[in-house]
Amino acid sequence: MSWKTLIAAACLVAVAPLTHADDLVGQTEQAQQQAREHNQAREAQFAMTERELRQKRDELKATRNALETETEKLSDTFSDNEQQLASLEDKLRLESGSLGELFGVVRQASKTIQTDGVSSYVAITQPAFNQTVSDIVAADTLPSLKQLNALWQGMLTQMQTSGELQTVSLPVVNAQGVASEQAVVRVGNVGLVNDQGYLNWQADRQVAVPYRAQPDNTLTTSTLEQAVSSVGETVLIDPARGTLLGQLENAPSLGDRFAQGGFVAKVIATLLAVGLLIALYRGAVLLSIHAKMHRQLKHPDTPEDNPLGRVLKVYHDAPQRDVESLELRLLEAVVDEQHGCEKGLSMLKLLAALAPMLGLLGTVTGMIETFQVITQFGNGDPKVMADGISMALVTTVLGLIAAIPLLLAHNILSGQADHIRGMLEKQSISLVAEQAETTDNQAAIGPTA
Repeated sequence: MSWKTLIAAACLVAVAPLTHADDLVGQTEQAQQQAREHNQAREAQFAMTERELRQKRDELKATRNALETETEKLSDTFSDNEQQLASLEDKLRLESGSLGELFGVVRQASKTIQTDGVSSYVAITQPAFNQTVSDIVAADTLPSLKQLNALWQGMLTQMQTSGELQTVSLPVVNAQGVASEQAVVRVGNVGLVNDQGYLNWQADRQVAVPYRAQPDNTLTTSTLEQAVSSVGETVLIDPARGTLLGQLENAPSLGDRFAQGGFVAKVIATLLAVGLLIALYRGAVLLSIHAKMHRQLKHPDTPEDNPLGRVLKVYHDAPQRDVESLELRLLEAVVDEQHGCEKGLSMLKLLAALAPMLGLLGTVTGMIETFQVITQFGNGDPKVMADGISMALVTTVLGLIAAIPLLLAHNILSGQADHIRGMLEKQSISLVAEQAETTDNQAAIGPTA
């Protein structure tokens, strides 16, 4: 390396610190200037931020005041709404209760109409109304206004048509069980009438069946036409809508009552018939004997074929007998005639005693059958036990009915027989007394002669 190079290097080394120092001073001044500018910028930013914050604070204060004002208004509105809501709730409670009561009344009325519709004759011509009633009864919610209007209109129509006569075509079942369409007259809401009389409307089968038993002067279409055409004409109706006619149909006749007694009733009736025949025959015989004896009293010297005549014949056949023999003969004749007069009365008395015993037998038999039915089916349905009880009661009544006239006939005939016996005894005593007087007179004349 040359010396020039070394001198240049030494000069550079000597000048380098001075340059670096100047650079540092410049940099420091520049940094300070930048710091001042930065600080000024920050101060300006802080000032602007402060203004913004103040502005936002003022806005927030205004918003707060507005919110506080609105809150107060809302509080007042809430209080008013609460009061109004409480009032509306009370009103809703009252109206809901009234509506619930209305719905209950409507359902109850619908159930009543549906129940009455089974026996109602007006409902036959109102199938739509019947369906509306069924829908209201089966519904779990409030009925609609349409249903309420239909219910009201249907009830109004029923009330109007219940006082009218209307000819309708319905299936009617005849005695052979065949249904055919016939024109029948609906008499308001109390019955259906055709040419034979009243009809029983069976709603489950939708057919009309004639009642098996019709009342006297029953209402028919012809009598109804005459009643409508004439003034003041009265007709026979069933206001119970078939209930009374059904009871008339269920009321047993005398033959039905007798049939309920069974075999025992037939035996009692046979005893009664036999007893009455015996009573009638013996009564006729005793009346004839009584009449013949009265005729015989007018002609005692000519004995005829009657008890008194036979007693007189005993007296006339033995005029020379002593008093004791005559008395015994007459007593024998009176006893024979008494047996003839009382013939059949013992049988009549026996039949009169047997009749209530047979009735008691039928009663016991009927009660046994009743208890058997109770054992098999229970006692929940009285109709199941009706046959046995009917047999028990009917046989008891028949036994009493048979015993009463038989006992009465026996007493009457016994009285007549006693009366005849009394007449015979009286005449026998008279004859004995007459014979005794004759004997005494002859005995008195003999010694005198």
